[in-house]
Amino acid sequence: MQKLLLFSLLLSAPIACPSQGAPPGPAFVVATVKPVESGPKASRFILMQGPHRFIEKDYTLKLLIAAAYNLNLRAVTRGPSWIETTHYDITALTPGVEQPSRDEQMAMLRSLLAERFRLSFHRESKVFSIYVLEQGKGGSTLKPSTAAATDQPQLVSTVYPERILLPARNATMAGFASVLQKAIVDRPVVDRTALTGRYDFDLEWAPDESQFGGAVSPSTDAAVPPLFTALQQQLGLRLVATHGPIETIVVDHAERPSAN
Repeated sequence: MQKLLLFSLLLSAPIACPSQGAPPGPAFVVATVKPVESGPKASRFILMQGPHRFIEKDYTLKLLIAAAYNLNLRAVTRGPSWIETTHYDITALTPGVEQPSRDEQMAMLRSLLAERFRLSFHRESKVFSIYVLEQGKGGSTLKPSTAAATDQPQLVSTVYPERILLPARNATMAGFASVLQKAIVDRPVVDRTALTGRYDFDLEWAPDESQFGGAVSPSTDAAVPPLFTALQQQLGLRLVATHGPIETIVVDHAERPSAN
């Protein structure tokens, strides 16, 4: 059966940083940024190939900002129109001896956005349509992770024609909510599960047109339930639609990166 890997992401914690531009911090040793043609079946991911090679495929600048600052795409506003239409590939080398953590990778990405795209912004709190992630009526059915405490949380989403598989390992609920809002659902997600541990779980569901930015076609005869039902049945969790204040990034300035 044909499959399409759309996202390969490590779960990461929420990011705290100053309101203007990227904070001082680690940077890539060297990075190549290249505009690319995109299509409906193009793979989109951010991952490490080995301990030092950072790879990003088929992201717009708006998607890169959302990833780097741990936001839903809707929470990134304004800026020139091309930040939503021009797609880029990034290949970079990380410093140090060991593979950087996900948070360290995103800090390097924030530095790259400030340097290569001349990104500057400010933050505003706005009321959005959001999802609240909470335990179902019977409580969660999540099992504690068997991973070592030092293992990085991981999540890889694999899209098949009729279903999506999302196995998570050593995942926190804050990290799971982060991945839901950045890569899957169409609005910000706030974690209110009150679950503070780390968990291993496998989630399988049939997508609809509101997920993955509309990049996945819904199936009319899927043998697996839709996302909201799958969350309840498989994890004892639920997403509740409501409204609430969300911190947003308002793009003040951005430039197309110069040729490498």
